[in-house]
Amino acid sequence: MGFLDILLGRTRAAPPDLDRLFALPSAAITLRAATGFTPTGRGSVCFTTVEGAAFARIRQDVTELLEADGQRAGAPVEFSRDTYGYSWLLSRRGPDDLTSLVGDLHAVNTALEGTGFGPQLLCSLVGFERIEDAGENEHGQGQGQAQAFALVYLYKRGTFYPFAPLPGDRRDNALELRIRAVLSDDLRFEGDLTRWFPVWGAPGL
Repeated sequence: MGFLDILLGRTRAAPPDLDRLFALPSAAITLRAATGFTPTGRGSVCFTTVEGAAFARIRQDVTELLEADGQRAGAPVEFSRDTYGYSWLLSRRGPDDLTSLVGDLHAVNTALEGTGFGPQLLCSLVGFERIEDAGENEHGQGQGQAQAFALVYLYKRGTFYPFAPLPGDRRDNALELRIRAVLSDDLRFEGDLTRWFPVWGAPGL
């Protein structure tokens, strides 16, 4: 930070630090103890769409990278494009193997960054869920219904935030703030709430 930044009270966004993703497994332990939420085993990486041969090369490189893991069952990664035109790479692991899932997300981000596509990287997310087992909660979710949210990592900011969708394109702001409070010692959260962008229908959520 330069002298003028200090003088004028300006701050700069944290540089990308993909190793912060490795804090998620320990954060998940804290989260489960405090709230009952557990990993779903699904996670994804989002980036601005790359067309043509470049995207084909990304797809091949990432598939080969994740197929190299002999412990993986099923397809290594699924590619999709959302209604806003962004591309997503979805990885699946067992719900109890968050460490491997985080390794997948880190590897995909690193591969894209290393091949010159770092500027296209937007975010990564990991899904969590909890089964409502008694009556109906305040949001109209009934007995035995899963309540879900994602921890989203903003690549360019180096920060996390929770996104908890509800039916009808609503979000559970109270839960999001509670998650931040529970995990404030485990993860570096995004301080600007206007950057807690909704990721409706994101793969892995």
